[in-house]
Amino acid sequence: MKTFPDSFLWGGAVAANQVEGAWREEGKGLSTSDVQPQGIFGPVSERVEGSQSLKDIAIDFYHRYPDDIRLFAEMGFSCLRVSIAWTRIFPNGDEQQPNEAGLAFYDRLFDELAAHHITPLVTLSHYEMPWHLVKQYGGWGNRQVIGFFEHYARTVFARYRKKVRLWLTFNEINMSLHAPMTGVGLPETSSKAEVYQAIHHQLVASALAVKACREINPDASIGNMLLGGLVYPLSCKPDDVLEALQENRKWQFFGDVQCRGVYPGYMLRFFRENNIQLDITDTDRQILQSTVDFISFSYYMSGCVTADEALNQQMRGNILSMVPNPHLQSSEWGWQIDPVGLRTLLNLLWDRYQKPLFIVENGLGAKDIPDATGVVQDDYRISYLNDHLVQVREAIDDGVEVMGYTSWGPIDLVSASKAELSKRYGFIYVDRDDTGEGSLARSRKKSFYWYKEVIATNGASLKE
Repeated sequence: MKTFPDSFLWGGAVAANQVEGAWREEGKGLSTSDVQPQGIFGPVSERVEGSQSLKDIAIDFYHRYPDDIRLFAEMGFSCLRVSIAWTRIFPNGDEQQPNEAGLAFYDRLFDELAAHHITPLVTLSHYEMPWHLVKQYGGWGNRQVIGFFEHYARTVFARYRKKVRLWLTFNEINMSLHAPMTGVGLPETSSKAEVYQAIHHQLVASALAVKACREINPDASIGNMLLGGLVYPLSCKPDDVLEALQENRKWQFFGDVQCRGVYPGYMLRFFRENNIQLDITDTDRQILQSTVDFISFSYYMSGCVTADEALNQQMRGNILSMVPNPHLQSSEWGWQIDPVGLRTLLNLLWDRYQKPLFIVENGLGAKDIPDATGVVQDDYRISYLNDHLVQVREAIDDGVEVMGYTSWGPIDLVSASKAELSKRYGFIYVDRDDTGEGSLARSRKKSFYWYKEVIATNGASLKE
């Protein structure tokens, strides 16, 4: 029976703003997530004290993490991807001295993971930044924010240098093209030039974090994180094939800069043709040479694109404006299920960069309903994950170097897009609904035991 490499890391992935809650406890400041209570595509609203968003409590991981980590350990996790809430460390983002209570919380979290032999994979910025930096400085559009982020990164690298060996800079950094407030702290009405200038500042900050990580902890590895927005041409018409190439380059551009250290020629042409003149200094170009050690990415679905603009206009409502693939089925949320696409994406990234890859998000969101015995019989999730992991194993056989797999999310959490709990991903059910009602009690779904067996057999239990 086929298995995965002995060094393969198995686990799950969560984000601070989607699980922790405790949104104002122990000195935490307001983040962009806090002022988008309806999710990353929702409007910004100034917050007042009191719970107005599911994320204010989320699943209360801030207080319940020891019990949750025990459940992860029971499944056999060797890795857990988490993020640090920037505003727990620097509440406004521009302070010189960090908030000790925030630092101490993550000390406790990492110690708990170590006690269960679970390796932390830590994201520095996962869909949140200090709201003060948006209001007072204009978000990532202001070059000063680069220095604030570097100070934050150096602070946590130094604090956790003996506890964290795997780091990521920005979660799904290419999402800024679709949700600029979430990605770079800019209004949705911002121009292309404004968004790409902010993205440039973020890319420089990412490279500075890579440089700092190597200086402070040479034994650590630090990667980027891409939203794997793989698209196919809707037909074999040359115009559709070219359209797919150009659409894929919109997200590959971020990887090109972070892995190669320079802006690719196709983006320079894009800037010229769209009259975008970025402020890129010689110092910036030198900094960008600090490229990542490995590439991490999310993968949930694929889609199609076409040069037929009339058909494109019909698709503008979905998250990535993709045309449905007539050969694929879709989830309850309209996300097309394409396991082979994951193998394709792994090979594409490996061929393009020749750097180790880490699948840090993959999963199925569904409306899980416990049966009469209180158990969620989520065979649909088992099928989805099984088929995707089979394709990961195929990619490894293709020669792709894959470091590990952390499913999104191993425990039910508040979704990023619409800040709801009805869209569930976990192996562990959390008793809380979209109105905030529920006991927050945890219970194991059928998939809990399935994933436990997959990990115990190092993938040998997967069904072809």
